Amino acid sequence: MIWPLLFTLQAVCASMSHAMQHYPAAWGHYDVCKSQIYTEEGLAWDYMACQPEATDMTKYLRVALDPPNITCGDPPETYCALENPYMCNNECDATTKELAHPPELMFDFEGRNPTTFWQSSSWKKYPKPLQVNLTLSWNKTIELTDDIVLTFESGRPEQMVLEKSLDYGRTWTPYQFYATDCLDAFTMEPKTANDLTQRTLLDIICTEDYSRGYVWKNDKTVRFEIKDRFALFAGPRLHNMASLYGQLDTTKNLRDFFTITDLRIKLLKPATGATMVDENNLSRYFYAISDIKVQGRCKCNLHANSCVFDKGKLGCECEHNTTGPDCSRCKRHYHGRAWSVGSYLPIPKGTANICKYISISYEHSNSDDFLNISDLLITPSCLPCPFCFVSAARVCDNAMLRCQNGGSCHHHQRCHCSPGFTGVLCERARCQGPGECDDQLSGRASFHHPPITSPPCALVTFGDFTLLKGCLLFCQMLHMYYYQAP
Repeated sequence: MIWPLLFTLQAVCASMSHAMQHYPAAWGHYDVCKSQIYTEEGLAWDYMACQPEATDMTKYLRVALDPPNITCGDPPETYCALENPYMCNNECDATTKELAHPPELMFDFEGRNPTTFWQSSSWKKYPKPLQVNLTLSWNKTIELTDDIVLTFESGRPEQMVLEKSLDYGRTWTPYQFYATDCLDAFTMEPKTANDLTQRTLLDIICTEDYSRGYVWKNDKTVRFEIKDRFALFAGPRLHNMASLYGQLDTTKNLRDFFTITDLRIKLLKPATGATMVDENNLSRYFYAISDIKVQGRCKCNLHANSCVFDKGKLGCECEHNTTGPDCSRCKRHYHGRAWSVGSYLPIPKGTANICKYISISYEHSNSDDFLNISDLLITPSCLPCPFCFVSAARVCDNAMLRCQNGGSCHHHQRCHCSPGFTGVLCERARCQGPGECDDQLSGRASFHHPPITSPPCALVTFGDFTLLKGCLLFCQMLHMYYYQAP
């Protein structure tokens, strides 16, 4: 008796496996930002490109309607069925919880009976167009990872536009047009996502697939196909993700195409179910949406594997010494390397492109962990430590780093000293013989101290470029202390 059960389980598992393989998670890699490894020098961090897990992004959005009073129920209204003008038993009343249809019902848990949905007021002002803008805002840059799906409780719109914004709603660009007749509505030839190629993937198309027919029970959804576009590079089952990742790494327009801060659904004409609008029963025409699905992840520039929702706002938990809502800049003290987005390549770990700590030392280091100071710093040979680095970007100025004894600052790079004086800041007399330094210091007190051996060249770390002035002053004080003795 057990063998038939085992064979049945095997068949079920096989079918589930096949279903899962048909469309695996499109972005199922890069969930670890760093790991510890053993090297010849000991335990060290190995950094990798990383990104948060894809999730239902409708949990974190804000919705706005335009016009704001377009939701039904104020005043209460009775609606008729589109397919049967004599079936008028649907009531909307904003003051009664059971009869209200507010916008948040587009994002609640579905599966209850009866279905919950948002509903607009009816087309009672016909022939004036019944148009509604639904704006979904995240106040955060997100990356889409699956199809956008709208489920209508009414008939699907005869004309609709899906738009996106990358700048928090300041500007908008179309994602896709929807119509029962694309030529008539938008003067565009009808196409489908299957008509797209790698060369035309970014084209904005008009489709008639989601607008024809008004049988409510069978045709409820409207889609914007994300995975079909992924498949143009990754293959029909998305098995060749390396190809897609390579394209996203090297093609900014492609990366931006799947990135949004806001979505806007422009409902332009409700379902009518016929060539003519029945002006005697306008309560048949309205919009009603029961569910909106937006699957995606926070955009963290491959510098974070988690994103938190705190105080009503999404933000990446940045790694790789980066910071900001999108991990789009280096943390303070970590500008030793210019910020850069992480890379998906090479598969499977990618390249982290971490921000480096700024370190300045008496002894030059070839390690990547130190700032490449050869382009920024000079090495005065007069100092006790021959590799005491000071800023070449601003050796002198007219405030903190004044050229002394009548010297003049030349382009912040060096002091032109008066005759008889030398040093980086013209701070010491040019001694030409025994006893001459005291006369040239014009009455200034000389430094008297016993001979001191040069200190060892120890590592000195500065966490901010503003401290380079302190380094310079420190080196000058050392110089004056050691070399102003008679």
